[in-house]
Amino acid sequence: MMRAVDLVIFDCDGVLVDSETVTNGILAENLSRHGLALSLSETMATFIGGSMVTVRDKARAMGADLPEDWIEAIYAEIYAALRRGVDVIAGIPALLDALDAAGIPYCVASNGSDEKMDITLGATGLAPRFAGRRYSAHALGVAKPDPELFLIGARAAGVPPERCLVVEDSATGALAARRAGMACLGYVPEGHPDRLSAEGATIIRHMEEVAPLLGLDQSR
Repeated sequence: MMRAVDLVIFDCDGVLVDSETVTNGILAENLSRHGLALSLSETMATFIGGSMVTVRDKARAMGADLPEDWIEAIYAEIYAALRRGVDVIAGIPALLDALDAAGIPYCVASNGSDEKMDITLGATGLAPRFAGRRYSAHALGVAKPDPELFLIGARAAGVPPERCLVVEDSATGALAARRAGMACLGYVPEGHPDRLSAEGATIIRHMEEVAPLLGLDQSR
């Protein structure tokens, strides 16, 4: 069992909604058109967890010839794909139910935009559960691995960092949690968890593992 938790902060893509494969598939196709050929797995390993500004700058450094309006263009492609459908991560609805039953508040803090969260959380029916508790790097002007995105969520809830738990799927997010002084669960459903564990995250393979770690009853 983990230490007492008074706020759970979720990442969005890859933690609440299964959008990373769709997003990175579009990204890989787009970058190949601009001179940078990467497989889907290479794209995910290279860019997951970063803001789109970081993705642009890293891709350019790797040889991609990206136009000045590239961020707007890639978001348009990604949003169109996400509107065609995205799934909720298995176990998330039951976990949120368990948190609600225990009176533990939660929020979402994402390097993505509010528009992207509108699409993905709306498509999965999760949007009402995070109403008024969404923190976007685009809107706030601060992105992970800067811890401030998490600290803003904690301050809004009136919870000190040491009583917060972050659920992340990227090393960037795990680093932000460590810098914020928050415990972190690293969600790695498959593959090697080394990058997240190196940042101090406790690795989980399924969201069903979270409630027992918090001493919650998830049988309701």
